[in-house]
Amino acid sequence: MSSIHDLATWEPLLRLVRDSHAEQLAAPGGCFTGQIGLGGWTLPAPQPRPEPGRALQVADMQDQFTAVERVQDALRADGVNNVSYVVETAPDGRSLLHVVDSGPAVEYGVVSPFLGALLLVEGAVPEPWRRLPEAVPGAAPAPSADPALLERTLRERLPDAIGATEEEIAAAEARLGVALPDELKALYRVTRARWQDWSGDYEAQERVSDAVGCELFSLDGLYIADAASRPCPWQFAADDAVVTAPDAAVQGLVGSPGWIVFGDNGGGDRLALDLTPGPGGHTGQVIVIDHERTIGAGLCAESLTDMVINRPDGRHQDRDADNPPVVARVNIHYLDSVEAAARPELEVLGIGRRKGEPVSLAPVVGLPRLRTLTAIPGTLADPLEIAGLTGLEYLSLGPEDWRVLLDAGAVPRSLSAAHIEVQGEQHPLPILDLANELLALWDRPLISRTVFEARLDTDR
Repeated sequence: MSSIHDLATWEPLLRLVRDSHAEQLAAPGGCFTGQIGLGGWTLPAPQPRPEPGRALQVADMQDQFTAVERVQDALRADGVNNVSYVVETAPDGRSLLHVVDSGPAVEYGVVSPFLGALLLVEGAVPEPWRRLPEAVPGAAPAPSADPALLERTLRERLPDAIGATEEEIAAAEARLGVALPDELKALYRVTRARWQDWSGDYEAQERVSDAVGCELFSLDGLYIADAASRPCPWQFAADDAVVTAPDAAVQGLVGSPGWIVFGDNGGGDRLALDLTPGPGGHTGQVIVIDHERTIGAGLCAESLTDMVINRPDGRHQDRDADNPPVVARVNIHYLDSVEAAARPELEVLGIGRRKGEPVSLAPVVGLPRLRTLTAIPGTLADPLEIAGLTGLEYLSLGPEDWRVLLDAGAVPRSLSAAHIEVQGEQHPLPILDLANELLALWDRPLISRTVFEARLDTDR
């Protein structure tokens, strides 16, 4: 079985690169990058154009599929999920292939083919993913919560359903580590929603879904939607913030030990009973966890009884979910200055493209809660002002700004993760070297490269 560190693994891909970009690769400094994973790939080869009137066929892409499959087979053999590569023309005219192993301290790069966030502290997660629900004194079930009515209604709708025993319910509680609310117990006493109980009858499954108002998970499929169940790369999660308005029904959390997921709305969004409601909510309310969001949940119904009997339409999300007040963007579309962003509660500051001169960070020095700073290249007047931001856990800067901090020994030691923001066309290898300098400061595993002479001038 071939390895991703064998040149033979890459030969079909190198031929595609040579055939598609021979002129560019022949020029000094010519460079192409890509990434191949078990679930997808980027390949610097043009898509074939079919004859007019004919759709693109699999056979038209067979060369690309063959090249990618050989690398994917090697990934499986090596127990690796993805690999990055660079094909370049060296100063002496040789064509080189760099096989890049990012290692365990680098997240998958969504934009860059190499680098997501650099994980400087093993196991660290962004602050919103560490946030637990706050206690809400006086929180209680809604007046509409009626386990007996719920059970009678469901038995009328599902007279032939097989319900869970008390032993099965107790086993589910032991597995989850939480007592199930009475309404949820009432539901599963009517139907435990196991596929084997329906004997392959899809109509029986649909009857349960119609009766309950969602695609009901089996009793064995219940799970807790805590923060760990909703992972998100540092590069995006560090920009999130937990905000719960004084009248919010649902706390603006990533997840909670009190969110018991019991179903799906048919579109990938999870339904859960909420045992840790917001100040304006009820214990045991039904919430919807949107699969397209990384934080927060929407209110679906004030109780499970309400959801099953009254079928409320829609859901209500906290008004601050998309633009939390503790997050500030300084760019041409939002705030025009750092001064406008400076407030004691500020947690996340992003500096993007804007008119005018580079900005000073002086207005936000000393803010007690500022934990994330992202600044695209060329926007900071003096990167060394970052030394005054003593609470940063995540920092994203352009290569030149990182160079200033590294040369001055001023990289904040409070960081748990970092990112190198690359814009425009830049040779990737110096960026990888810069990343290794940052990883080395925390004694983290470095990015490694295996270099081959690619021999793109010959057929093999």
